[in-house]
Amino acid sequence: MASKVALRSAAVEDYSKAIFSLESRSDGPVSTNALAERLGITPGSVSAMLKKLDELGLTTHIPYRGVRLTDDGRRLALEVIRHHRLIESFLADTLGMPWDRVHAEAEVLEHVLSEDLEELMAAKLGHPTVDPHGDPIPSADLQLQERSTRSLESLRAGDTGVFVRVSDADPEMLRYLAACGIAPGDRFAVRERQPFGGPLFVVFGDHEHAIGGELGGAMRVEVDGVPGAPAGTGHGDGGD
Repeated sequence: MASKVALRSAAVEDYSKAIFSLESRSDGPVSTNALAERLGITPGSVSAMLKKLDELGLTTHIPYRGVRLTDDGRRLALEVIRHHRLIESFLADTLGMPWDRVHAEAEVLEHVLSEDLEELMAAKLGHPTVDPHGDPIPSADLQLQERSTRSLESLRAGDTGVFVRVSDADPEMLRYLAACGIAPGDRFAVRERQPFGGPLFVVFGDHEHAIGGELGGAMRVEVDGVPGAPAGTGHGDGGD
């Protein structure tokens, strides 16, 4: 699955990945300011790199709106995301590294992973479809299957379902969930929702937890059939 665009610099790969994430969430062009905020740099620096991405054929400019990835840019982003999430899975499942630490390591290693090692890791792991945080892993032919999810924070008392993924952007949040014994794949039931932005009281297994708005917003869930409940599609907001 190697391609000529897969051999670009780490910075080009990071930009392509960030644009892919923002484009997926907004379903439209990505503005310079949004990309600068995502990457934590100045809009001026973003503008210079976007010019390079355009020259490489990885993005196309939409006047007054922002940029979109080209087909080559999308393939590059998906290849880097595949590397990142396979590395996270290997570090967690094979080496036993805590899930709050694997993201930072994968951010570095994703840029140097060879295609041969990628294939060996995938085979060793049994060709996983999700990483430790529940984010989908692009297939070897760079197809990405997103699941339709909702944020836990949006639910009502009486809702039940399965916790499927969580943002990996905040290690402290991941450590808190681990301390509570909560992980993707766990079933839950919302017992009570406090008014005026208060927490949800959610039962996981035999234990009830108070889940605040920030944490509830980062947790994506699949809800059991509830008449009239919207089923918006969620794209994880991790750092990969």
